[in-house]
Amino acid sequence: MIRTLLTLAAGIGVGAGGMAAVYHEDGKVTLIAERNIVEKLDGNATKATVVEVNLEPGQAGSPHRHPGPAFGYVLEGEYEWGVDDQPAKVLKVGETFYEPTGSLHRVSKNPAAKGKTRVLALVLHPRDAKLIAVPEPKTE
Repeated sequence: MIRTLLTLAAGIGVGAGGMAAVYHEDGKVTLIAERNIVEKLDGNATKATVVEVNLEPGQAGSPHRHPGPAFGYVLEGEYEWGVDDQPAKVLKVGETFYEPTGSLHRVSKNPAAKGKTRVLALVLHPRDAKLIAVPEPKTE
């Protein structure tokens, strides 16, 4: 699976026009590649987007959902990850994860006191999706 994910990411990267970086309060997310693909997702025209997520020690992302399935690979450090009501787990370099479409990615954190976390993520999503990570509304 790791080889398949990396091969797909590399193939998408070859077709990408360039790189862009997006900074937000939850860390740094760098766009690696975007590519329209032939396969349809739930009958919709589909795009594959690959990003690298960088988190500093103790830094955590906000809860969010993806408009299609998401696959991840830990490149560096440790990554605390939890979806829906499943217990969060700490993933190490070389480990992968999968998130079904629309699941709540409620834990996204670098649990380390020092050292950064880098995660490569691939999201398959409808081409017309405005965001590949949709923030979860805060409940009071």
